[in-house]
Amino acid sequence: MNLPISDRLLACAGFVNPGDRVADVGCDHGYLGIHLLMRGIARSVIASDLRKGPLQSAKDNAALYGVADRMTFCLSDGVRDIPRDFDTMVCAGMGAETMISILEAAPWLQKEGYRLILQCQIKTHLLRRYLSEHGFRIQEERVLRDGKFLYTVMEAQWEPKGQVLTPGQWYIPPVMLEAPDEKFPEYFQWVRGSLHKIVTSRGETAPDWMQDADRELSVLAEQLKGVPEA
Repeated sequence: MNLPISDRLLACAGFVNPGDRVADVGCDHGYLGIHLLMRGIARSVIASDLRKGPLQSAKDNAALYGVADRMTFCLSDGVRDIPRDFDTMVCAGMGAETMISILEAAPWLQKEGYRLILQCQIKTHLLRRYLSEHGFRIQEERVLRDGKFLYTVMEAQWEPKGQVLTPGQWYIPPVMLEAPDEKFPEYFQWVRGSLHKIVTSRGETAPDWMQDADRELSVLAEQLKGVPEA
Protein backbone atom coordinates (compact mmCIF):
# COMPACT_ATOMS: atom_id res chain seq x y z
CA MET A 1 0.00 0.00 0.00
CA ASN A 2 1.50 3.27 -1.12
CA LEU A 3 1.69 6.10 1.39
CA PRO A 4 0.26 9.37 -0.04
CA ILE A 5 3.08 11.57 1.23
CA SER A 6 3.80 14.96 -0.33
CA ASP A 7 7.07 16.10 -1.89
CA ARG A 8 7.26 18.69 0.89
CA LEU A 9 7.27 16.04 3.61
CA LEU A 10 9.63 13.81 1.64
CA ALA A 11 12.08 16.72 1.57
CA CYS A 12 11.83 16.99 5.35
CA ALA A 13 12.41 13.25 5.67
CA GLY A 14 15.62 13.67 3.68
CA PHE A 15 17.11 15.66 6.57
CA VAL A 16 16.55 12.93 9.17
CA ASN A 17 19.60 10.87 10.10
CA PRO A 18 19.35 7.07 10.26
CA GLY A 19 18.52 5.95 13.77
CA ASP A 20 17.14 9.31 14.90
CA ARG A 21 14.39 9.55 17.47
CA VAL A 22 12.04 12.02 15.82
CA ALA A 23 9.40 14.38 17.19
CA ASP A 24 6.93 15.35 14.45
CA VAL A 25 5.27 18.47 15.84
CA GLY A 26 2.01 19.30 14.13
CA CYS A 27 1.89 15.80 12.65
CA ASP A 28 -1.56 16.13 11.04
CA HIS A 29 -2.16 12.78 9.27
CA GLY A 30 1.10 11.32 10.53
CA TYR A 31 2.50 10.51 7.11
CA LEU A 32 5.99 11.84 7.82
CA GLY A 33 6.53 9.67 10.88
CA ILE A 34 4.98 6.66 9.16
CA HIS A 35 7.30 7.10 6.18
CA LEU A 36 10.37 7.40 8.40
CA LEU A 37 9.50 4.16 10.20
CA MET A 38 8.45 2.20 7.12
CA ARG A 39 11.73 3.12 5.42
CA GLY A 40 13.77 2.17 8.48
CA ILE A 41 15.14 5.71 8.86
CA ALA A 42 13.86 6.70 12.29
CA ARG A 43 14.22 4.55 15.39
CA SER A 44 11.02 5.92 16.91
CA VAL A 45 8.58 8.79 16.34
CA ILE A 46 6.66 11.07 18.67
CA ALA A 47 3.66 12.39 16.74
CA SER A 48 2.00 15.43 18.28
CA ASP A 49 -0.80 17.74 17.26
CA LEU A 50 -2.83 20.47 18.88
CA ARG A 51 -6.12 19.03 17.62
CA LYS A 52 -7.75 15.71 18.53
CA GLY A 53 -9.04 15.03 15.02
CA PRO A 54 -5.69 15.05 13.19
CA LEU A 55 -4.04 13.12 16.03
CA GLN A 56 -6.66 10.39 15.79
CA SER A 57 -6.11 10.33 12.03
CA ALA A 58 -2.39 9.83 12.65
CA LYS A 59 -3.14 6.95 15.04
CA ASP A 60 -5.45 5.30 12.51
CA ASN A 61 -2.90 5.67 9.70
CA ALA A 62 -0.07 4.32 11.87
CA ALA A 63 -2.15 1.22 12.63
CA LEU A 64 -3.07 0.85 8.96
CA TYR A 65 0.59 0.90 7.88
CA GLY A 66 1.78 -1.30 10.74
CA VAL A 67 4.03 1.12 12.62
CA ALA A 68 1.84 2.15 15.57
CA ASP A 69 4.00 0.19 18.02
CA ARG A 70 6.92 2.54 17.31
CA MET A 71 4.97 5.78 17.52
CA THR A 72 3.95 7.77 20.59
CA PHE A 73 0.96 10.08 20.16
CA CYS A 74 0.63 13.30 22.14
CA LEU A 75 -2.07 15.94 22.21
CA SER A 76 0.09 19.00 22.68
CA ASP A 77 0.40 22.69 21.93
CA GLY A 78 3.78 22.64 20.20
CA VAL A 79 6.24 20.71 22.35
CA ARG A 80 4.76 21.68 25.73
CA ASP A 81 3.44 18.21 26.57
CA ILE A 82 5.66 15.80 24.68
CA PRO A 83 8.56 13.69 26.00
CA ARG A 84 11.97 15.30 25.54
CA ASP A 85 13.82 12.12 24.64
CA PHE A 86 14.22 12.78 20.94
CA ASP A 87 17.10 13.80 18.68
CA THR A 88 15.34 15.64 15.88
CA MET A 89 12.26 17.84 15.87
CA VAL A 90 10.37 18.36 12.63
CA CYS A 91 7.91 21.23 12.13
CA ALA A 92 6.39 21.33 8.67
CA GLY A 93 3.57 23.23 7.03
CA MET A 94 3.34 26.10 9.50
CA GLY A 95 3.85 29.84 9.22
CA ALA A 96 6.84 31.59 10.76
CA GLU A 97 4.87 33.07 13.66
CA THR A 98 3.58 29.65 14.72
CA MET A 99 7.03 28.10 14.57
CA ILE A 100 8.52 30.98 16.53
CA SER A 101 5.87 30.61 19.23
CA ILE A 102 6.71 26.89 19.52
CA LEU A 103 10.42 27.65 19.91
CA GLU A 104 9.82 30.46 22.39
CA ALA A 105 7.78 28.12 24.59
CA ALA A 106 10.60 25.55 24.63
CA PRO A 107 13.87 27.19 25.79
CA TRP A 108 15.13 23.70 26.61
CA LEU A 109 15.66 23.23 22.87
CA GLN A 110 18.48 25.78 23.19
CA LYS A 111 21.11 23.18 23.96
CA GLU A 112 23.46 21.03 21.94
CA GLY A 113 22.06 17.75 20.77
CA TYR A 114 18.70 18.77 19.32
CA ARG A 115 18.35 19.16 15.57
CA LEU A 116 15.48 21.24 14.21
CA ILE A 117 14.10 20.49 10.75
CA LEU A 118 11.81 23.34 9.75
CA GLN A 119 9.65 23.72 6.66
CA CYS A 120 8.00 27.12 6.80
CA GLN A 121 5.00 28.00 4.63
CA ILE A 122 5.06 31.80 4.84
CA LYS A 123 7.31 34.63 6.09
CA THR A 124 10.36 32.37 6.19
CA HIS A 125 12.60 35.42 6.58
CA LEU A 126 11.08 36.05 10.01
CA LEU A 127 11.92 32.51 11.10
CA ARG A 128 15.52 32.88 9.92
CA ARG A 129 15.77 36.18 11.76
CA TYR A 130 14.47 34.61 14.98
CA LEU A 131 16.84 31.65 14.74
CA SER A 132 19.82 33.93 14.12
CA GLU A 133 18.99 36.27 16.98
CA HIS A 134 18.36 33.45 19.45
CA GLY A 135 21.51 31.40 19.06
CA PHE A 136 20.52 28.91 16.36
CA ARG A 137 22.63 28.35 13.26
CA ILE A 138 21.10 27.23 9.98
CA GLN A 139 23.28 24.29 8.98
CA GLU A 140 21.62 23.53 5.66
CA GLU A 141 18.69 24.79 3.63
CA ARG A 142 17.29 23.42 0.39
CA VAL A 143 14.68 24.72 -2.03
CA LEU A 144 11.82 22.42 -2.97
CA ARG A 145 8.77 22.60 -5.17
CA ASP A 146 5.47 21.16 -4.05
CA GLY A 147 2.88 21.68 -6.75
CA LYS A 148 3.22 25.22 -8.05
CA PHE A 149 4.80 26.63 -4.90
CA LEU A 150 8.42 26.96 -3.84
CA TYR A 151 9.39 26.34 -0.24
CA THR A 152 12.56 25.58 1.67
CA VAL A 153 13.50 23.01 4.28
CA MET A 154 16.20 23.96 6.77
CA GLU A 155 18.16 22.28 9.51
CA ALA A 156 19.06 24.42 12.53
CA GLN A 157 21.06 23.67 15.64
CA TRP A 158 21.93 25.56 18.81
CA GLU A 159 25.20 27.43 18.26
CA PRO A 160 25.10 30.63 20.33
CA LYS A 161 28.45 31.89 19.07
CA GLY A 162 27.49 31.53 15.44
CA GLN A 163 27.09 34.24 12.80
CA VAL A 164 24.24 36.73 13.22
CA LEU A 165 22.46 37.19 9.90
CA THR A 166 22.01 40.55 8.19
CA PRO A 167 18.55 41.63 6.93
CA GLY A 168 19.39 40.45 3.41
CA GLN A 169 20.50 37.10 4.81
CA TRP A 170 17.13 36.68 6.50
CA TYR A 171 15.84 36.25 2.95
CA ILE A 172 18.81 34.42 1.38
CA PRO A 173 21.03 32.89 4.08
CA PRO A 174 24.73 32.19 3.39
CA VAL A 175 24.21 28.43 3.62
CA MET A 176 22.01 28.54 0.51
CA LEU A 177 24.84 30.16 -1.43
CA GLU A 178 27.45 27.62 -0.36
CA ALA A 179 25.80 24.79 -2.28
CA PRO A 180 22.91 26.18 -4.35
CA ASP A 181 20.60 23.55 -5.82
CA GLU A 182 18.93 23.62 -9.21
CA LYS A 183 15.86 25.44 -7.92
CA PHE A 184 17.85 28.18 -6.20
CA PRO A 185 17.88 30.66 -9.16
CA GLU A 186 14.10 30.55 -9.39
CA TYR A 187 13.76 30.90 -5.63
CA PHE A 188 16.16 33.83 -5.54
CA GLN A 189 14.30 35.58 -8.32
CA TRP A 190 10.97 35.07 -6.58
CA VAL A 191 12.21 36.20 -3.14
CA ARG A 192 14.04 39.24 -4.47
CA GLY A 193 11.17 40.25 -6.74
CA SER A 194 8.58 39.92 -3.97
CA LEU A 195 10.67 41.94 -1.51
CA HIS A 196 11.47 44.66 -4.04
CA LYS A 197 7.78 45.00 -4.94
CA ILE A 198 6.86 45.50 -1.28
CA VAL A 199 9.62 48.04 -0.68
CA THR A 200 8.72 49.96 -3.82
CA SER A 201 5.02 50.07 -2.97
CA ARG A 202 5.64 51.22 0.61
CA GLY A 203 8.30 53.75 -0.29
CA GLU A 204 9.68 55.66 2.68
CA THR A 205 7.25 53.89 5.02
CA ALA A 206 9.07 50.58 4.49
CA PRO A 207 11.06 49.64 7.63
CA ASP A 208 14.79 50.37 7.48
CA TRP A 209 15.63 46.66 7.78
CA MET A 210 13.44 45.88 4.78
CA GLN A 211 15.10 48.57 2.69
CA ASP A 212 18.52 47.28 3.78
CA ALA A 213 17.51 43.74 2.76
CA ASP A 214 16.35 44.97 -0.64
CA ARG A 215 19.69 46.71 -1.25
CA GLU A 216 21.63 43.62 -0.13
CA LEU A 217 19.74 41.37 -2.52
CA SER A 218 20.29 43.82 -5.37
CA VAL A 219 24.04 43.66 -4.77
CA LEU A 220 23.88 39.87 -4.45
CA ALA A 221 22.04 39.61 -7.78
CA GLU A 222 24.98 41.31 -9.50
CA GLN A 223 27.44 38.94 -7.84
CA LEU A 224 25.64 35.72 -8.66
CA LYS A 225 26.29 34.39 -12.12
CA GLY A 226 23.37 32.80 -13.86
CA VAL A 227 20.76 34.24 -11.50
CA PRO A 228 18.33 36.40 -13.52
CA GLU A 229 17.34 39.87 -12.40
CA ALA A 230 13.95 40.18 -10.70
